[in-house]
Amino acid sequence: MRIIKLNAIDSTNTFLRQLSNAEVLEDYTVVVAESQTNGRGQMGTTWHSQPSKNLMASMFIDVSFLSVEDSFYVSMAISLAISNALKNFQIKHVKVKWPNDILADQKKISGILIENVIKNNMLNATIIGFGLNVNQINFENLPQATSMQMVSGVFYDLDQVLQAVIKHLKIIIEMLKRQQFEKVKALYEAELFRKNKPSTFSNVEGEMFPGFIKGVSNTGYLQVLLEDNILKEFDLKEVRLLY
Repeated sequence: MRIIKLNAIDSTNTFLRQLSNAEVLEDYTVVVAESQTNGRGQMGTTWHSQPSKNLMASMFIDVSFLSVEDSFYVSMAISLAISNALKNFQIKHVKVKWPNDILADQKKISGILIENVIKNNMLNATIIGFGLNVNQINFENLPQATSMQMVSGVFYDLDQVLQAVIKHLKIIIEMLKRQQFEKVKALYEAELFRKNKPSTFSNVEGEMFPGFIKGVSNTGYLQVLLEDNILKEFDLKEVRLLY
């Protein structure tokens, strides 16, 4: 496995994508940066991190065994990998906030950005970028952020945390290669934040409505049980979980 360590970069995902365009990469090529100047998250958000305190990495993985329709299983895989790694380090109350924010004690500890490489309408590879708050203990103007050290009081070795995430990701990817889709989906749904709890959502018009998270579809839509026992599916742009 090839690990490329950088002092500073605008975005590890961008660097890895450019590298994949320039050369043939081996599976699980990883780029790690001590500092990111333009870290990106879901829906155009940015990821802020103090240098050398947290894990900012991107991984290149051959997922040509998956169909385009099954691409959300990549999101499930990395969500489970980070969740399982955190639990191995005795981080408690870890949950996945759909689609792939990782929470500890109901605060965000990790964010994920997935960029799939599609060629000839076929899924070829994926670049999985993630930021994991490890040893940072001050998040100015980010009251909903936390870190491994804030939760446990322990200082962690970044390389050990990275290796744990990669180890667990390989386990889930192997399950997908063996076509164990339902098992992976069940594991992911078991980790969902506020599953089967009365929750409040907002739609694109800003209107609030109550519901219960029941799970996700194979394509990653959030399944919410509404009033009158109606099960409705929402994509990322259609709904936001408020509480």
